This record gives sequence, C-alpha cells and structure tokens, in this order.
Amino acid sequence: MTHSPVDEVDTLTFDVFSTILDPSSSLVSAATRFIGAKGMETDVDDFCARWLARQRIEQLQESMTMTGHTGYIQASRRALVYTLRGEGVEFTDDEISKVLELWWDLSPFEDSVEALGRLGERYRLAILSNGDVDLLSHLVSERIRVNFDAVVSVQQAGAFKPHPAVYRTAARVLDSEPHRLMMATAHSIDVMGARACGFRAAWVNRGALPFDETRYLPDIITDDLAGLASSLLDGAARTRGHEAA
Repeated sequence: MTHSPVDEVDTLTFDVFSTILDPSSSLVSAATRFIGAKGMETDVDDFCARWLARQRIEQLQESMTMTGHTGYIQASRRALVYTLRGEGVEFTDDEISKVLELWWDLSPFEDSVEALGRLGERYRLAILSNGDVDLLSHLVSERIRVNFDAVVSVQQAGAFKPHPAVYRTAARVLDSEPHRLMMATAHSIDVMGARACGFRAAWVNRGALPFDETRYLPDIITDDLAGLASSLLDGAARTRGHEAA
C-alpha cells in the first residue's frame, strides 16, 4: 500500500464557522429583522454576502497591518457598520449589538456532530477558529456539544487566519509537529495557510466552489464532515491535492 502523508496525522483541527456550524440561517434571520425594521429596499442574501465579504477584509486588514487583534465579533461589527453605511442607513450601537447576537446562536450542519463523534474514535480533535475565546467556549458547550481535546482561538496568536502565527500557535498548544496535524475547513484560504505552515489539510467544500490557483493544495476534498469521516476512517478513495487544480 502506498504511504500517504495523511497517514501520519493523529490530530484533526477544525474551523468552526461554515465548517461545523451553519451561519446562514441565523445570519439571514438577523439581517431580515433589521432590514425589515429599517424599511430597507435591499435583497437579504446580497446584503449578507456583502457583509461577510467585508468581514473577511476586516480580518485580513487587521492581520496585515499588525495594529492589534480586536477579535471576531469586533471585526464583524466593523463589517456590518461598513455595509450599512454603504446603504445609507442610520443605526445605533444597540441595534448593531442586537444583530451581532446571531453569532452566539448558530447550529451545526446536520452531518457535523455524528461525523465528529466518529472521527474522535481515532483522532484527537481540536478547534482552531477565528472566533473569540468566550464565543468558542459557548458554541462548543452549548451548540456543538462534542468533547474536543483542545479549543484554540486566534486570540492566542494575536492574528486572524491565515496568519502563520495561528497555525504555529496551534502546534505549540497541541504539543505536536505540524505534519501530524490536519486542518479541516470550508475556507480555501485556511487550507492554504495551514499547508504553508506544514499541516495537512482537508477542504470541506460545502459551497461547491473552485479552489484557488496555488501550490498549497488540500490533501482531501469532501462535500461535508461526513465525507471527511468516510475518507479517513472507511478507506474511501482520497481526492489528492493535485486533482484540485
């Protein structure tokens, strides 16, 4: 049997938002209530897409300028304010805070909990997320309800993913060599960051998206966490990184 670098992995690190937890329904619900209250004439899905896109920019800007890590909720707040200003809408701080409560009320994808339980029988499981420490503590205990061996927040590294400090911090916290760690994530930029730091990576491509044009490719590509569990545990054919190009 041909040896694969994935065979050396003993710990799986998981992104949370859009990988384990589904933000879509909570995000749309919060935006719908706000848009309705303000009488805005805008498409909710388009508004949410622009908000999330701006949030990614806010996170990347913060890490690139090294102006200090403010956290996930603050980045989401800045992105929401930016998007609303683009709509020409007036708002209060209390209204913004109310909308942001959505992040505390996310639910797992249907496949997530069972797949994590299966994977936990063979691997150490860890969270490695852009979420704030208190937010992750709540989501893991109250929403995901799976026993993880560790929960690592980017707050511990002082930068958002895909900054190299995040993955190196995780390797230190988990007391592991990077090649024994696999990043499982729905975000291609997270795959790239992890692979560049020596991790193996699984791309959980829930959105049926194309992968970036890069040399840092995933070892495994799946549609969901159930597929990842099958690939790692049941000997299903792995989709190697070069097939993602």
